[in-house]
Amino acid sequence: MKITEYLAQRREFFERNLGRFLPPAGSCPSLLRQAMEYSLFAGGKRLRPILTLAAAECCGGSLDRALAPAAAVEMIHTYSLIHDDLPAMDDDDLRRGKPTNHRVFGEGMAILAGDALLTHAFSVLARARELDPDQALAIIEELAVAAGPQGMVAGQALDIQGMERRDPALLKHMHACKTGELLKAAVRIGAISAGADAGTLEALTEYAASLGLAYQIVDDILDVTATSAEMGKNPGSDARMHKQTFVTVYGLEEAEKMAAAETEAAVACLPAGRQEFHILRELALYIGRRRN
Repeated sequence: MKITEYLAQRREFFERNLGRFLPPAGSCPSLLRQAMEYSLFAGGKRLRPILTLAAAECCGGSLDRALAPAAAVEMIHTYSLIHDDLPAMDDDDLRRGKPTNHRVFGEGMAILAGDALLTHAFSVLARARELDPDQALAIIEELAVAAGPQGMVAGQALDIQGMERRDPALLKHMHACKTGELLKAAVRIGAISAGADAGTLEALTEYAASLGLAYQIVDDILDVTATSAEMGKNPGSDARMHKQTFVTVYGLEEAEKMAAAETEAAVACLPAGRQEFHILRELALYIGRRRN
């Protein structure tokens, strides 16, 4: 199966089932639910939940068993996008080709929609009857750490503080937290849901760490080379806010070489000689070469 076909099939499966993980209709204020749904169902590539599903499949697990963890990952990712777009953060007007959440529902409701998606993600995991209790607890810990003060929130805090000087080490650390930790968790929890052994989990952790860095480097490249139609958001925002990126620190040509190197490193981390991991290999190559 071609990787584009795999992505389309898993995205369709995921989006067809995502709605059943939301709070029941009438259980929360209708405007809050509208704001949650607006961003959660705004489209996007769904790469993080697909990585969760793919990791589960490659480790011998089932899609149904990995579905709740994948939904939780996407809820946390969506919350982070809503908050990242706020005036106090990146102050963006466009996301996935649509007005950002706060432009439609106001800042207060956007903040609450993000808060609701973040907290509800853990309810989804706690109620996932397909998972063994120990698996559910391990997955909850994975996502909490990835999203919290050692993960995404740490990266966002470093981003807000900014970098007044060229600091490659700090740049990598910031993005390892802000982007890489959730992507790494997405892969790990898929493997955990499938009962992967310690050796496989370690290999996939290294795979995902390189993949997360490749993803961010490509993101920085696209911010200066892609159009708003290709990206679904306004490019050039990093330059407007005078942010340090892999392009500003290393230059475009070197950043492209780094993205290719990290993609190759991710592939090299996969268990050698095991054909069942070919989907994760193809996903890494797709992410490293993406154009939007």
